[in-house]
Order: sequence, then C-alpha cells, then structure tokens
Amino acid sequence: MPETTVKQDLGGLRIEAHKRGSRKTGKLIAIVFSVLVASLLIVGGVYAYVHQAPSVQVAAVSAPDSGPQALLNASGYVTPQRRATVASKVTGRVTGVFFTEGLHVHKGFVLATLDDSDAQRTLASAQADRNAAQANILDLQVQLKNAQIELHRTQDLRAAGIQTQEALDNATMTENSLRAKIDYAQAQVLAADARIKEAQQSVDNTVISAPFDGIIVSKDAQVGEMVSPISAGGGFTRTGIATIVDMASNEIEVDVNENYIARVKPGQEVTAILDAYPDWKIPCRVRTIIPTADRQKATVEVRVAFDKLDPRILPDMGVKVTFLGDEDKQAKTAPAGVMVAPSAVRDDGGQKIVFVVNGDHVERHGVKVGTTNGGQTQILAGLTPGDTVVVAGPADLRDGEAVAIKR
Repeated sequence: MPETTVKQDLGGLRIEAHKRGSRKTGKLIAIVFSVLVASLLIVGGVYAYVHQAPSVQVAAVSAPDSGPQALLNASGYVTPQRRATVASKVTGRVTGVFFTEGLHVHKGFVLATLDDSDAQRTLASAQADRNAAQANILDLQVQLKNAQIELHRTQDLRAAGIQTQEALDNATMTENSLRAKIDYAQAQVLAADARIKEAQQSVDNTVISAPFDGIIVSKDAQVGEMVSPISAGGGFTRTGIATIVDMASNEIEVDVNENYIARVKPGQEVTAILDAYPDWKIPCRVRTIIPTADRQKATVEVRVAFDKLDPRILPDMGVKVTFLGDEDKQAKTAPAGVMVAPSAVRDDGGQKIVFVVNGDHVERHGVKVGTTNGGQTQILAGLTPGDTVVVAGPADLRDGEAVAIKR
C-alpha cells in the first residue's frame, strides 16, 4: 500500500481542536449543574429540619375531684370467700366425669362417679343377713306360740294334781327361752339394718356432688384414674376431682402496712381498679380487718367487698385499691385549683412552669404547685379548667414557639 494513502487514512481520525474544546465545556457545565442541584437539596432539607415544628403530646386540665380524697393506696387480689377442691371420701377408680371447666353447677350436681362394685356387694351381703334374721324371728314366734300352749296345759294339769312341778318349770323355761331368742333375733335385725346403712353410705360415697352453687375452674381427674381422700400411691393417685368457686362470694384481699392501718375502718369507702381493666373504677367498702399482723411483712390483712358484683371480676385477678376519706370532712376542705399530669410541670430556673397550647403555638405560664396524689398534680394558680397543656415534648420549648400536636 502506498505511504500517501496511509497518511490520508490516519488524518481522517484526527479530532479538530475547536471540536475537542466544545465537548470538554459541556461536561463541565453538567457537573456544575449537578453539584448545584445537590447543594440546593441539602440546604433545603437542613432548613426544613431546623425550622420544623416540634412534636408534642397534650392533655386537658381537669377540675379537682370534690368527693372523698384518697387516704391510702394498696394492692392485692380478688379472692372468693367460698372456694372448694371437691374430693372423694373413699378411694376408688373414676368411672364417669360429667363436667368441664367453666360450667356453672348447682348444689347437688353430680360431678363424677367411682367404681361401686365392691360397695354394692357389701350392701347385698348386709341385706341378706337382715333377711335371714327376720326369717329366724318368724320361726321362733311359731315355736313360742306352741310353748305358750304347752305351758297353759301344764299349768292346768298341775292345778288338777296330775302333772309334777318339774314339768311346769320346764314348760315355763321353754317359753322364756324362746322369748329371749326372739329378742336376740330382733337385735340381729337392727344390727343388719345398721350394716345396710353403712354399706349404702359406701355406695353413696362413690358419687361426688357439688357442695354449693358455683363455677368449675379446675378439672383434676379423668375417667380411669384412681382418686383418694389422702395422698397415697405416689403420683398415680389423685386427691381431688374438681375445684369450684362461688363467684357471688368474690371480694378483695389486700395487705396494708401496719403503720397505716389506723387509716382503715370497717365500712370505709374504697375504689378498686382491676389490672385487667385500668379505666374501670369499681366502688367497694371495707368488709373486715383481720385482727392479726404478719410479723415478717409487717402488714395487716384487710378484706374489701364489692358494692356490686360483675361477671368481669374473676378470682385471683390483680387489683389496686384506694381507701377514701370521710366525705363530710372532705367537703369542708374541698381542694382548690386544677389537676394536671406531673409531666406537664417543668422547672425553669427554680420556677415551676407549664406550656399552654394556644392554636398552633405554645405559651409559657408560671404556676403554683400543690400536692401530688393518685398520679395527678394540683396546680393552685396559673391554670384554669379546660386549658390544654403540653405533657410530653422537647425540653427546649420556647414561649410562642409553633408546635405539632401528636394525635
């Protein structure tokens, strides 16, 4: 190939100087534009973050309760006065179970039955003994009637001088002996009746019934298992059939520190709150104070009765109770001011303040704080009922600052 032709081909691949400069400028402009856009986005995001309204939680200010005030708080459990683990009076094998947990039963309801074959045989034997004794009495009565006839005949013959005194004595002895045998046979009948009653009681003991109206809360035995009124046979023998609770006897059992027991009186008004229903205040009254103290815990047991029972109240539920003061005395010293959540009150240089929500911003209010009781703080001055205050929010809130309220 000629050298001139090669040079022409290579010359066609050369990029002219003015074209090369134009491409570099375009790339530079694109890079600068991208950096500018990114910077604007970053600056805008930082500005929005810095200037966004802080989020706060609010609550309404409430007027204080003018009723009886709380004197003492305690915790305890719902406990039924009547709870029974029903057991068998005899040892035996379970042949029938006629209940399930949650079943409402009445007194006398048959819960279970045991194998009564041995008891039935004992009963039949006692009945047979009684029948035999009664039959023996009939035979002795026939013999006695004949002996009485012989005695009368002998007496007549002796009076006529025909019979000897010995024959009369023998006839008299025979009659008396038969009377004694009849008395003995009648005693045997009574003994047999007693054995029949005993055997019948053994048969009745194989039927386990509910001792009172209530609800079954535990099923402790199954068909085929052995049960016994005493612990026998290791882990293979049950000692109970079922546990029954009388729901109408539910009450509250609490332990009160002995230092404060003087504040509790029988008949005193009480408010109870179940752990399962924290918004439900249940009116109650003190039923009794157990007249003894627990030296280890330094507490005194107090029993509190519900004013009205409810199906939602179940045994062994956790409960918190508040013992209230006398209403007449409290009325003379009705609490002043308003009540707020303790978290609404802040400390600003030794002064107590709250932030009141006004539209979309907050206002700083100085307040005078009273007592704190039952999760509420008393505000004596600086707030009025109906005000909305901040209960949770940034620690650096400022007067007049715009806020966003959490819903």
